Amino acid sequence: MSLITASNMSLSHGGKIVLSDVDLTIERGEIVTIVGPNGSGKSTLLRGLIGALRPSTGLVTRKKDLKIGYVPQKLEINAALPLTVRRFLDLPNRVTQADAIAALQTAGVADHADAQMANLSGGQFQRVLLARALLIKPDVLILDEATQGLDQPGSAAFYRQIEAVRQDLNCAVIMVSHDLHVVMAASDRVLCLNGHICCQGSPDIVASAPEYRALFGSGTQGALALYRHEHTHDHHDHSH
Repeated sequence: MSLITASNMSLSHGGKIVLSDVDLTIERGEIVTIVGPNGSGKSTLLRGLIGALRPSTGLVTRKKDLKIGYVPQKLEINAALPLTVRRFLDLPNRVTQADAIAALQTAGVADHADAQMANLSGGQFQRVLLARALLIKPDVLILDEATQGLDQPGSAAFYRQIEAVRQDLNCAVIMVSHDLHVVMAASDRVLCLNGHICCQGSPDIVASAPEYRALFGSGTQGALALYRHEHTHDHHDHSH
């Protein structure tokens, strides 16, 4: 059974239709990325899928008792507040030591349990937010622009961690991102939005689709190839 299915779904914001005719299924274990220009309906689609926004038309069905983990763009924490990573995981509800350590391990920050939240780097902070989202052992993990403050190597490392999480938990991952090439290389399936789903498929298919190029230009495809090149450690000369 699919985790989430949307059929012929339209979503409105302030009385105006933002997204129309969305047909989509989310399956366990897949990484789905949503890309599109600002205002194209990316966050609205997330809200519709998780049930925070009711469709104007069409239908969304979710697996019974679907558990959703959410990693926000960023979280403001008062730097003057003494708060360790381990204590942060106890907000708002206390968790067992075993669960906390397991989540930090899956998120790649097992050795930071006693660190102060205020002293973490951007990448470490996002991994702690990821660990917090993993505490409920989600069926669906949602990342909404989760690498916005990170540089490209930091983003790439974070997305590699997401691949490890998917392996560990066999959860579905839905990512919204501006970081096109890095995020697309980490995805099984990409949805390109612009008021509707204008193209979808594997990263290679979407990167060469005319609708995608019309929105983003063709430069990102080269970046996709570059990312693959860097991360397959295949350093042969391809210039022939």
